[in-house]
Amino acid sequence: MAQEAIPVSGARLGRAVGAGGAVGGGDRTVHGVVLLLPAGEPLSARGPSPLAYAGVRPLARSLAAAGRGEGLVAHVVRYRGRGWNGTDARLAADAKWAADEVVRRYGDVPVCLAGIDMGGRAALHAADHPAVNSVLALAPWLPDDDVAAAEEPVKQLAGRHVLIVHGTNDGRTDPELSYRLAERAKKVNRDTCRFEVHSDGHSLRQHRPEVLALAADFVLGALLGRGYARPVADALAAPPPLGLRMPLASGFGHSLRR
Repeated sequence: MAQEAIPVSGARLGRAVGAGGAVGGGDRTVHGVVLLLPAGEPLSARGPSPLAYAGVRPLARSLAAAGRGEGLVAHVVRYRGRGWNGTDARLAADAKWAADEVVRRYGDVPVCLAGIDMGGRAALHAADHPAVNSVLALAPWLPDDDVAAAEEPVKQLAGRHVLIVHGTNDGRTDPELSYRLAERAKKVNRDTCRFEVHSDGHSLRQHRPEVLALAADFVLGALLGRGYARPVADALAAPPPLGLRMPLASGFGHSLRR
């Protein structure tokens, strides 16, 4: 049943992409929604970044195209601002508001949170929303290890399908930090895997077709019940470190499909 979204001043959803542009039961039934969470900054009082918003639009279009005809809708979340801002965790709060808004608009449909950079951290944090069944974190920004600070939480990932993707040459977000988080997450949630994109950087441009294909395979499998490609299924089933350091092979989405 639809419910009222918790008000979050300034946060909103971008225009729906996919399912014929249907909103709230339009010309095609919506069976799943993916929320794209843009990059952000650790500390900032500035408004949302148009560049970060534009940066996730291609992924939204790619996922919507892959799910065309199966009822998949994508929305890019427009944050209130670009800062995480410590314990406020504002981007995660905006992600949860967006999931509430999906329930209000579409009813009881599964949601995947798909975040890039700081948006990846927001997706991981907001995974405990009841509508969320999966999380995709691309090159997630995570804080450096600090014995004086609490570890990044992972208990909220229990019961969700989780995929982390990271370039091994990322100079902005340390891939070892995402590996360590995935290692802890795997202990509370066996449906966690992580792919490494060898020689690629933060933007994952060098192997963009493979990254987009991997993202689509995961999202459509988690939200719409498609069978995962063999590498994804193997990564989810494998124990650490194998399933958490799975190399993204050249040609994924073509020669490696089941």
